[in-house]
Amino acid sequence: MVIVIEPHGTYAIYEQIVNQIKNQIVSGELAADEALPSIRGLAAEIGVSVITTKRAYEELEKEGLIRSVANKGFYVCRYNTDYLHEKQLVELEKKFQECIELAKQAHLSNDDIKEMVEGLL
Repeated sequence: MVIVIEPHGTYAIYEQIVNQIKNQIVSGELAADEALPSIRGLAAEIGVSVITTKRAYEELEKEGLIRSVANKGFYVCRYNTDYLHEKQLVELEKKFQECIELAKQAHLSNDDIKEMVEGLL
């Protein structure tokens, strides 16, 4: 499992961890029942505090993506891929909507917005 932290990114560090693990689950890089690094192990590996990794794991556990097994660690849960993918699409649509609103405030036309998006692809 590879986690890359951007210290000055727009997301909190724990959110970066959560998002990257979610993406790895959806993409199949992390399989159901696969063991995750310990909280301390992950913290040491990516250079963040134990509190930060603990919070990320707690968020993932709340969402039902990972589970804690006493004295063994954390494991990826069996999940509904379609549901998780749908959640990602909803989040993406929200972010697109925010960007569109900003573009309209800047008086950009639909063609300007499309051109900008195509330029970023």
